[in-house]
Amino acid sequence: MFSRALKPVAGVAVQNGAKNFSTTSQKNFKVVVAGASGGIGQPLALLLKQNPLVTRLALYDIAPVTPGVAVDLSHMDTPAQVTGHKGPEELAAAIKDSDLVVIPAGVPRKPGMTRDDLFNTNASIVRDLAACIAQQSPKAIVAIITNPVNSMVPIASEVLKKAGVYDPARVLGVTTLDVVRAAAFIGEINGVDPGKVSIPVIGGHSGVTIIPLLSQSNPPVKLSDQAKIEALTKRIQEAGTEVVKAKAGGGSATLSMAYAGARLAGAVLKGLKGESNVVECAYVKSDLTEASYFANPLLFGKCGVEKNLGYGKLNEYEQKLLKAAIPELLKNIKTGEDFAKK
Repeated sequence: MFSRALKPVAGVAVQNGAKNFSTTSQKNFKVVVAGASGGIGQPLALLLKQNPLVTRLALYDIAPVTPGVAVDLSHMDTPAQVTGHKGPEELAAAIKDSDLVVIPAGVPRKPGMTRDDLFNTNASIVRDLAACIAQQSPKAIVAIITNPVNSMVPIASEVLKKAGVYDPARVLGVTTLDVVRAAAFIGEINGVDPGKVSIPVIGGHSGVTIIPLLSQSNPPVKLSDQAKIEALTKRIQEAGTEVVKAKAGGGSATLSMAYAGARLAGAVLKGLKGESNVVECAYVKSDLTEASYFANPLLFGKCGVEKNLGYGKLNEYEQKLLKAAIPELLKNIKTGEDFAKK
């Protein structure tokens, strides 16, 4: 009932860090970080400044420190040229002629702020950024970190549709943090290098919509007790709360999210460059299930998402997780689409 027929995809390798080597010619790209002065944006920009495929790194934020962040990064001895753009009047210049726009922009939930307040603020930010991208860089790949990702990707997609420039292969929700968390936890359990753990995480990017496919982990997870498997699944689903509690109200997952965002950005750029077998999970337009957007392993290429690799065969427990996730995904997607149509 909850899923259309899908051919199993065997042996999907979710790369950790997209560790590929290629003899294809070097190509350089302009990458924009929209929300570059925030807790995610600054470390994300730091990591992107170190990526050899990034020739131009444009930092955008409304914060007055943004030009200073750009100057700070420009002192690093890596080739990417960094520019800082502050405020709405400089947004177009930041976005223009970009190949990839990564969006961590938004506000965290503050005391007294309802979830509706948070949604409306972040949704407006993503809507306005998408409108500028449609005008200034309609062919850019858009990677959205801003929460709730399950709703923000549909918002950006609807804005791009209205502008007549929508390409579903170029609009991504960054769910990579769920993958790296799963790999980190499995590495700890198995006593192995987590960078060598391959684990697909499908669905969405919040709570029950996060579905780690532990049955497809390579190497296999050293857990045979179903209660422990369920506990690990829940830990992955609620890992963001684990960080918030550990920071004692002082913030949320910013550093690990920046790492995950940089990893997905690196995969996108390698695909654009023409490297082969670049695979990562992301949340995209999809017809795999009843939910019109869904995260699973994707093959990246010169136009963004080159092929949707599906999610293979699920065991009985994972099928139950998927069944529980679909109604929540449908609700999240509708919330985003309704906002965009206002």
